[in-house]
Formats: sequence, C-alpha cells, structure tokens
Amino acid sequence: MSGLFDIYSIIFLVIAVVIFMRLGSVLGRRTGSEPTPFERRIEKSPPASGNDNVVPLPTRDDAPATPGGSAVNAAALAKHAEPGTKTHDGMTAISAATSDFDPDHFLAGAKMAYEMIVTAFADGDRATLENLLDKDVFDGFVSAIDDRESRKEHVESTFVGIESAKISAAELEDRTARVGVRFVSELISATKNDDGAIIEGDPTAVQTVRDVWTFARDLRAKDPNWKLVATEAV
Repeated sequence: MSGLFDIYSIIFLVIAVVIFMRLGSVLGRRTGSEPTPFERRIEKSPPASGNDNVVPLPTRDDAPATPGGSAVNAAALAKHAEPGTKTHDGMTAISAATSDFDPDHFLAGAKMAYEMIVTAFADGDRATLENLLDKDVFDGFVSAIDDRESRKEHVESTFVGIESAKISAAELEDRTARVGVRFVSELISATKNDDGAIIEGDPTAVQTVRDVWTFARDLRAKDPNWKLVATEAV
C-alpha cells in the first residue's frame, strides 16, 4: 500500500460533538452503546457460508504493512472478534476472498483516515472528502459545509487522538464488502462566526466522541479504494 495516506484502501473519520450537531441529519444521533442497524443486521443474519466475504482497510506509508499474498491466520482474526460471531465469520470470509486482509492493518489505516476526514471537514476541504466518502455521504458533508460557509462560520478543531477503534461488523453481499468500526476519540472543537465569536463548542475543552462508521468496497472493481458509506453517533 502506498501514496496519499494509502487512501487506496481505507477511509476513516471522526467528528467532534460540535460537528455532529452540525451534521445531525447526515450522521444520525444515538445514545448509549446499542448496536447500529448494520451491526444488528449482521448479528441477526444466517451464519456465513464459504461464499460470503468481508473487507479490510489499508493505511498510509507508515502504517503496518500487510503480508502480501497470505491469508490471515485464525489467531489474528480471533483477536478482533470472538469465533462463532457474525463479525468473525465475516472477517474469515473476507480473508479467504482477498489475500491482503489483516484486521490490524485495517484498523491502523482506519485511525489515520479518521483524523484525515475530521480535519478536512473542519477546513472545508471538499477535494479530500470526495476521495474518501461515498457519494451520498459526501453530498451530506458538502451540504453541511455550504450551510456553514453561507453563515460565514468556520470550525477550529484540534484532533487529540483515538482512544479505541474496534471492528464491530463485517459482511459481503453480492461482492460488496462492508466493515463497521466503532471509534472513541478526543477532539477540541469550536465553531466561530465571522467576527470570531464562539457559536458552538469550547476551544479549550477536550470532548469525547463515539461513533460507528461503515466502510464499503466492491471487490469486483479494479479500484481498491474503500469509501465511507454510513456514519452514526453513539
């Protein structure tokens, strides 16, 4: 994997509470740690067969390299999902369908993209977002940025770090691979108006953000890029 943060296989994202407030209609608000619709569907689905497949995510150059051409061993998969669960079945299927799937590698890349997208949204960097997001999600983010700019507001954001990232769901449907990741991150964020007055947030307070992101990739396509297809705040 190489180049441009290895956008070639993964995208991630993290948004502060302030950003979630602005993107409420895009991200969807949730409370507690209940499963998302994608996670519930995976857990209720029939056991995975040998033809089912799931997907991994890549990273940028300084992320751990994926062992080329080798299947992920059972111990590596079991570290991320308990054997017998739908998530484990999904990861097992994807490792059989694509030799470069490694959950450690996937999450390392996801963490980097997570920060990348948050920063791009705060900066109004549409070009970066377009490379990382599914069209529907991209349109929602751009709409929020346009709305913010029309009010002459801007976001000042500092990404503190990711406390945890965990694969929470995985599946393959008609050769479209989907992976859900639960993130817990910390961010300092404030929205200011054209005069510099704070509209939302606190430029001195660290906020904890919890979200679930779903990434997808068509395994039939030559394009190895993963796109963010759904987000939910938890």
